[in-house]
Amino acid sequence: MDLSYSPEDIAFRDEVRAFFADNMPEDIRTAVRNGSELGKEMLERYHTILNAKGWLAATWPVEFGGTGWSPVQRHIFEEEACRAYAPRPLSFGLAMLGPVLQKFGSKEQQEYYLPRILNGDDWWCQGYSEPGAGSDLASLKTRAVRDGDEYVVNGQKTWTTLGQHANRIFCLVRTDPDVKQQQGISFLLIDIDTPGIEVRPIRLIEGGHEVNEVFFTDVRVPVTNLVGEENQGWTIAKYLLTHERTNIAGVGFSMQALEEVKTLARRTTRNGRPLIEDPLFAARVAQVEIDLEAMKITNLRMLYTAQKQGAPGPETSILKIKGTVIMQELRDLARRALGPSSAPFPGHITDGNLMLAPVEAANNAARYFNGRKTSIYGGSNEIQRNILTKTMLEL
Repeated sequence: MDLSYSPEDIAFRDEVRAFFADNMPEDIRTAVRNGSELGKEMLERYHTILNAKGWLAATWPVEFGGTGWSPVQRHIFEEEACRAYAPRPLSFGLAMLGPVLQKFGSKEQQEYYLPRILNGDDWWCQGYSEPGAGSDLASLKTRAVRDGDEYVVNGQKTWTTLGQHANRIFCLVRTDPDVKQQQGISFLLIDIDTPGIEVRPIRLIEGGHEVNEVFFTDVRVPVTNLVGEENQGWTIAKYLLTHERTNIAGVGFSMQALEEVKTLARRTTRNGRPLIEDPLFAARVAQVEIDLEAMKITNLRMLYTAQKQGAPGPETSILKIKGTVIMQELRDLARRALGPSSAPFPGHITDGNLMLAPVEAANNAARYFNGRKTSIYGGSNEIQRNILTKTMLEL
């Protein structure tokens, strides 16, 4: 690959940069910069802004309403979006279900659901993990029993991200309990307003409400909501997870976080000198920057391969592992740079007119603690190493 930008790429970068300068709402930009929790209204407003420009489905083919961008253009877009402190577009419909429907969905499903993802009519969430089936996803127990033209679903899903906002959920369900675990799973699309579904919040370690439990009690789902063939769900699940793991890598977001750490370290003093001049701290910053540059190149290579082959391969596990480790290291460096100011206790930013800590400390502890989950969800990093060992090293 030629990793240098062509004149056309540079022109595209300038166009994207100008778009964000002119169209990015300041309240959304400020919320992202400060690490605040973005509500449903902000995310939907940003979604609408991108869709109006035709830039929402960056990874979709043109025939399904996507941009048709090259891997380099997609990389440039993410880089500029992060530089502008834009939020990550809602991934469950765009980066997960969308590619699944394009490959496995019926024509009717594609024509109905894909436009609704783009125009914001549907907010999707993911029903994969269960209390007893996380990294060992194939052991899931949520049952779907065929009854005429419907499935009757019973079971429980957990860690359902942003399920409190969603009106639809795509689920892995067990449709045949008498075969090998991976062979008895199907992929269903379910309306969350269907009777028998209950969504309960789970509070995370930093206090936020991002994930949920979802309970299914005799939930009736039309057979037409089955994606692909019955008991083909494991194949679909693996396909979806390769897209999810590529998305988790978050190269652009790590680039943004690296610049924030450098800026913070230049302003922070230790023993009368800027922290960035401390040999041990500077060495950690240098190492994470080297790792990030290597991941940027790997990400471009994988995007290029996926564009030719139609789907990412098992090497997406590399991106998932390195991407999450890099982001966790950057959050830790920010925490160390802020020192005691990062301590999460009430009133640690202001007390009346008295400034007690820098603005950057406002949500730093929450971001650090929230980031611990990234090496677990989407398939824990330990599981990803096993995947690489089997599929790429053939051990």
